[in-house]
This record gives sequence, structure tokens and C-alpha cells, in this order.
Amino acid sequence: MTVLEVRNLKKSFGSIRAVQDINFAVKAGEVFTIIGPNGAGKTTTLEMIEGLVTPDHGDIFFGELNWNHHANTIKKKIGVQPQSSAMFDLLTPEENLNLFATFYDQARSTEEILQLINLTDHRHNQTKKLSGGQRQRLAIGLAMISDPEIIFLDEPTTGLDPQARRNIWDIILQLKEIGKTTILTTHYMEEAEKLSDRVCIVDQGKVITLDTPSALIEKLTKEREVRLSFLDGALAAEEANLFSEKLESVTRTEREETLLKIWTTNPEDTLYDLFGFTKEKNYRVEQVSIREMSLEDVFIAFTGKEWRD
Repeated sequence: MTVLEVRNLKKSFGSIRAVQDINFAVKAGEVFTIIGPNGAGKTTTLEMIEGLVTPDHGDIFFGELNWNHHANTIKKKIGVQPQSSAMFDLLTPEENLNLFATFYDQARSTEEILQLINLTDHRHNQTKKLSGGQRQRLAIGLAMISDPEIIFLDEPTTGLDPQARRNIWDIILQLKEIGKTTILTTHYMEEAEKLSDRVCIVDQGKVITLDTPSALIEKLTKEREVRLSFLDGALAAEEANLFSEKLESVTRTEREETLLKIWTTNPEDTLYDLFGFTKEKNYRVEQVSIREMSLEDVFIAFTGKEWRD
């Protein structure tokens, strides 16, 4: 079931066309991730969907509801964790949640939210004394206090250490388990690949591609990258490179001193032939690996831009 549909969204700020033509639909219960280079239009798109910015053109539907006629109803259906969250630093997490709960006719219990965001042990600490990761978890809790059907998380793990980041991942997966729909923006390719049911890549105000992470990677190429490092020096790597270029399954090669990189559509056959060659020449291979394509490869292929955290 579709819970959110975006049609032909456009937004300009003076001469800057931030969003040129955005279209997508989000299914109930999925983690839908929007990624794109800086200035791609993803934050503006999110703010229009959240009702914070008015589109110049286009429609946003939450089922049969739209912002023009059902704003109050939509506000009860969504929860928003912005990049900069407003919370009261002198209050405890429990007090912040209790305060935010009073803003709504119906609210999820504070105890349940504290357990969900793993802040039960810190419930009586002042918010200003929480770590960055704990504050981010509280921000998600505040977005969840109204028990929304759809929750928007705008780069929730930016600036966090790896452990704190994974704590946020656990919360997102728990939200999925209890049936919430999550719309996520992130600067981390690994995060998008691990958490997302579908990924929407946006660039220059347009949707470039949209699919599951595995399908996007599969669409990119059938090639795999094989890497070999040689103990017998650059000459051995160069001769192996010349041999590899003649193999039918090899599409291209690259050598850096003793390291040989080979892109092949059939890594098993390529390695079989290569090891036959190295055995014949008595060359010693120190390390060998097959690198799978990742979502970052997809991102670079579609946008032409290397991702920067």
C-alpha cells in the first residue's frame, strides 16, 4: 500500500532551481532512503513533504490526504527528526518526552519510547549532559512520541562514532519491525545499503534512479573487481597484466606497482587462468580478493560524483 506519493515537485529560490521534477511513491512499512550530492535538492524535497516549505509546483499525497486540505490530519500522521533538533537542555529525556506528549491528543507512552531509544538508564540525566549519540536517539524519540505512521529522519547519524551510528541503525530496524514507515536521508553509503528497502538517488533536483540496493548494484554492471598482489615485484604484476588483457572475460585492467586490478565478468574463470599463468611462471601471489560492487559505486556511476561524508 502506498502511504506517500510525490508528483512533479518543483521549487526555486530566486534563480536557483533547487528541485526541478521529483516523483516517487513510498510503501507502507518500508525504509525509503533519499541520497544525493550536496545541493542535489534532497533537503528541500524533504521539507516540502514535511509541510515546512511550499512547492512552486506539484502534489504531495499521504494516501488521500494533501497539505492544502488536510494539514492538521497529516501533522498527526508524521513525525520529524530534523538535522537540528529542538529540545530543552535543562530537562531530562523523560521530562522532554512528557512535555512533547502534551502537544498531541494521543501520544505513545514515555516509558515505551525510552525503551525504544535505549535511554531508560539516562531518563533522569539533564539533556545537556547526554552524548551526541544519546541526543540523537532522544530526537528520534521526540519524533515518535505522537505515534506517527511515517517518520522522517534527516541525516540522523551524521557526526556520530561507529558505535553510536549502529545504535541508531538498531532503532530504525525496530521502527520497521513495529510497522512504521521511515523516510531517511543519509551521508553514509553503508547505512543506506544496510537499512533501505529502496534507495532514491537525487541529483540536480531530479530523481536519477530508484530501486532496491541489490537491484541498483545489479543494474550497474555484471563486472567484479579482482585484486592480486605479487611477492615477486612489479615485473611479475606487469606480465600478469599483459596476460589478463588477452582473456575474454576481462574488460579492463589497472596496475599499481605490485598490485594488479582486473575487472571481469567471470571472476572464477579469470582466476583459474591467472593461477595457471602464475604457476607456470613460478610467480608468487601474496593476496587475492574479489570485490563486489557497492551502493557507492552506483552513486558515482549515476551522479559522476564521489561521495564525501
